[in-house]
Formats: sequence, C-alpha cells, structure tokens
Amino acid sequence: MTTTDEQQRIERTIIKTYRKTVWQPFVGALKSYQLIEKGDRIAVCVSGGKDSLLLAKCMQQLHRHSEVPFELCFLAIDPGYSEDDRAQLMHLCETLGIPLTLREVPLFRIVSEQTDGSPCYLCARMRRGWLYKLASELGCNKIALGHHLDDVVETALMSMLYGAEIKTMMPKLKASNYDGMELIRPLYAVRERDILLWKNNTALTFLHSGCPLGESGCGGSKRAEMKALVQSLRATLPDADKQLFRSLHNVNIGMVPAYREGDNRPLIEFTQRYGEVASDEGTI
Repeated sequence: MTTTDEQQRIERTIIKTYRKTVWQPFVGALKSYQLIEKGDRIAVCVSGGKDSLLLAKCMQQLHRHSEVPFELCFLAIDPGYSEDDRAQLMHLCETLGIPLTLREVPLFRIVSEQTDGSPCYLCARMRRGWLYKLASELGCNKIALGHHLDDVVETALMSMLYGAEIKTMMPKLKASNYDGMELIRPLYAVRERDILLWKNNTALTFLHSGCPLGESGCGGSKRAEMKALVQSLRATLPDADKQLFRSLHNVNIGMVPAYREGDNRPLIEFTQRYGEVASDEGTI
C-alpha cells in the first residue's frame, strides 16, 4: 500500500502534535500493563470509528519503531453494514494506509431476530467471540480493542450505579474459550476528548456503529448518562475523569467493608477479616 502525503501528515500528528495527550499515554499503557511481548501476533480490531482507527495508526507507528519484535494484522467484521457504510470503512482504511482484512458475519440479522435481553449486549458478546475466532484463524495470539480512559471510567460508574459493584474494563484479559488468546486495550490511558481532537485534525468522516437499531436498540444509552455525569463533575473538578481512573488503581482493600476476588468467589466481608465488632445487644 503506497504511503500518501496525507497519511504521513496524519501519522506525524500522532507523534508530534498529540505526543503528550495520545502517543505518550499509549506507550505508557503498553509498558505499565505489559500489553505487548516479543513474538506476539496482534489482530488490531477495526470498526471504522475514531477510536479503533487511531489505535490502528498508533500500532502501525509502534511496529515501525519498537525494539520489541511483534507482528500486526488489521481485522474488521462486517456485521451487516449497508453498502454505503461498508464502502466508507474501506475508504477510511485506504486513506489511512491500513491493510484491512474484512470478514462478513451476519450479527445484525441474528440479533434482530432475538426477542429476549439486550440486543446490544448480545451483539457485543457475539462480536467479541467472532473476533477471537477470526484472530485465531489468522495466527494471532492477541486482539487489540480501541477502548479508552473514558470507557474505563464510564464502565466503572455503570457498574456501581446499576450493578451495585465496583468493576471495570481491564487493560489485559485472557480469553476464556481460546487458550493462549488475550485481549488488550492499548488506548486505556488516552482520554476521549484528545481522540476527538485528533479526529477533527484528520478532517475525515469516521463510521458510526452502522447498527440498524441505532440508539433505540440500547433502550436509551446508559453510557451516555455516565458521560454526562462525568461532564457535570468536570464543571467543578476539571480532572474528575482522571481522578476516577486513578482511583481504580488505588483501591484500599483495608478500608472497604467487603470485596470478592473473581466473579464466582464469595464476598470477603469486614467481619470475616476482623471478627465481630458489635455485641448481641447491638451496642458499640
């Protein structure tokens, strides 16, 4: 694929214009969470949105300059895009110099026929499973997704407010059904607003989900609610998102009344750790 002047310009912005806000947090996450190792073959998953395409360009740049030898491929699923959406995805990848492997999987049709549960949850689970399967067929041992710092914070807030538990997306996760396969999130420490600045600088029109259900399929977006909540917090605390993100890395287990390790293990409650602290009469 021939490198164009526009490709070079966009690549330079990542290294220079957005060095502190995109490139350094990207590289920092790779090192902090040990996301890439010698000999890895990584499938960068491309949806056509700003996050996945920025990830693809960052991974390309890393591959060219990294001292750690690893291989890349760029993988996309066509879940039932319209002809226009599919053409737009291919045009974006060609413009950005991303050699894309595209596979058709009729996710939209399958999900639209389901009457129970959340269609978005089902679609996301099925998409993840297919990405693992296709990456494995391409000889990869990792898939890279474009989730960013805001996704991590919003997921934690949704878990707390709607699930009554504290958990979030992990920077690295072993696949449960594919031995030796891992999911990594190299944009884990990059803020969405900085991704938006990069997007606007490219002057490209990125693909939205392409889902025929649109926002209505989600029954109203809980993530949009969390995004608005974080935005309101920033009005009085400009770094609210970063503080929330840092708090997920700074949990004081000794100062929470209960916790558990893993999804299937029982709660470890305060009284299990420290013994009973109240008498039978309820006095303190």
